[in-house]
Amino acid sequence: MADTPAPQRRGCLFPIVLFVLVFSLLANLVLAILLIEVAADRLDSEDSSLEEKFMLGDRDASDKVAVVKVDGLISESGIGHPIKQLEAAAKDKHVKAVVLRVDSPGGTVTASDELYQSLINLRDNTNRRFRSTGPKPIVVSMGGLATSGGYYIAVAGSPILAERTTITGSIGVFAALPNIAKFGEDHGLKLELIKAGSMKASGSFFHSLSPQERQTWQDTVDSAYGTFLQVIETGRPKLTREKLTKEVVIDRQVPERDDKGDLKKVDGKDVMVAYKRIRADGATFTAEQAKSFDLIDDIGDLPAAVKIAAEKVGLKSYRAVTFAKPPTLLNSLTGMQAGAGSLDLGRLGSALTPRMWYLAPTADGAILAEAKP
Repeated sequence: MADTPAPQRRGCLFPIVLFVLVFSLLANLVLAILLIEVAADRLDSEDSSLEEKFMLGDRDASDKVAVVKVDGLISESGIGHPIKQLEAAAKDKHVKAVVLRVDSPGGTVTASDELYQSLINLRDNTNRRFRSTGPKPIVVSMGGLATSGGYYIAVAGSPILAERTTITGSIGVFAALPNIAKFGEDHGLKLELIKAGSMKASGSFFHSLSPQERQTWQDTVDSAYGTFLQVIETGRPKLTREKLTKEVVIDRQVPERDDKGDLKKVDGKDVMVAYKRIRADGATFTAEQAKSFDLIDDIGDLPAAVKIAAEKVGLKSYRAVTFAKPPTLLNSLTGMQAGAGSLDLGRLGSALTPRMWYLAPTADGAILAEAKP
């Protein structure tokens, strides 16, 4: 005779089954919400509305200064929101001027240029991407970081103001080509490649570049670099290509340091090395340096930029506004930003694809930012 009757065993099993069913239901509900959010983020619908928020000034004023924010990596999948902000400012007849607030290490060459062209669309009313109620001046306010592609888009506006703690510059371009050819060789891993065209394998993970293949990429990078210089020269005529690439702005001796940052010494004396800089060498500058080298116009915070924008169009009474994404179902349930809680394999693949970047030299990790959960 069994110690525990069968009915009692079934009674103990029922709560477990019920718990599993409820947990499964909730898990599927959350998964469905995430899929909906990812789909919505991918579609990036042109019809999605923005929520206008008061920032500073006179709440009752009808005239506005719109603050358009560009934060983080500038990428093809991430410029939709900034462009929508520009479109909203362009179509609002009460918006008389725009402040572009940049806090970005830069991004891809293509996305940076697309955003730059959209800014020109707003500034000059070119109708390239969207229609406007008229040309609207752009004043630029740099946040903590406005480098490479972040500087590229900044030259669409004038004047350019930076916070006293801003890091800017990094005028340059690079192509990121992952290479695991040696690892594959050492571990018996290879890719059987069938191709037509002698250069077709250029940039493959499993293939080291030949001198000829490297030159094709160098030509492409040089072309993008030339475009960067042209954009700066157009936006800031004082900065000619000659000044950007030839004029030495820093020339001094500095002490050499080891990988821990400690000074190297020989016979008790610091080892000194030459330190020369030009404006477009790909490295960054402080706000004070950027001002002295004419990369920016002045040092000031965001409210100062808003005030200058209002003065440019003769506004005495105005309200500064921002445009935010409206809260989503996922925001309400989890507090997470739309699209931020899922790993997008498409974005991961895109991040690993060889491409060119207007990106700060210390921001290489941002290349994978689009795929982060």
